Amino acid sequence: MSERFAKRWETKRGDQPFTNRIKDAVKPPGPLKPRLDFAVRRIDLQVQKLDQATERFSQRDKTIFARVVNAYTKHDTARANVFANELAEVRKMEQLIINARLALEQITLRLRTVSELGDVVSTLGPAVGVLRTVKSGLVSVFPEAENELGEIGNMLSGIMMEAGQGSGMTLNFDSVNEDASKILEEAATVAEQKVKDKFPDLPPGMPSMATQKAKTESF
Repeated sequence: MSERFAKRWETKRGDQPFTNRIKDAVKPPGPLKPRLDFAVRRIDLQVQKLDQATERFSQRDKTIFARVVNAYTKHDTARANVFANELAEVRKMEQLIINARLALEQITLRLRTVSELGDVVSTLGPAVGVLRTVKSGLVSVFPEAENELGEIGNMLSGIMMEAGQGSGMTLNFDSVNEDASKILEEAATVAEQKVKDKFPDLPPGMPSMATQKAKTESF
């Protein structure tokens, strides 16, 4: 890490020239590390909200599943199919939320590593890409997260640009896209397995998550 970047990484206000402090008062950029830590805390908050959303969907899942079983035991196939289709949609949304949560968790793990290594540019690139993908995937399921994730992504983009200028590093976009895709693929695989392990199977002949898999993979 260059001396210039090290100073930019965690600069104290008292170390800055007086003229720079006046300029920063108009548009204060702030040192990079505290801003990065702040971004991590904001992502953690979104993870907590996704956990809460998962719990709400889980309760809904149990209620609808009970209705499916009840209709099925009464040989009311028509109602059982209606409830089963509704349950399949709920589980699709649950998988999307779990997928997003796992992806965000991977980002925070990487960003905390950045705080130790200062490897900002190569780490923030994939993180920003994942955030944008997660944001677009949650629009229909968890719309309240869209603005917050967008702001966090913009913040990280700004930090990445400043870090690149300060350290002289350039961004390899092919590598960035590949890393972001790996994070998302790993999250999707784990999310699918978590849903299978967490929720009971529907009675034979009822719609299942397998019929929804193609739709879910748009994330």
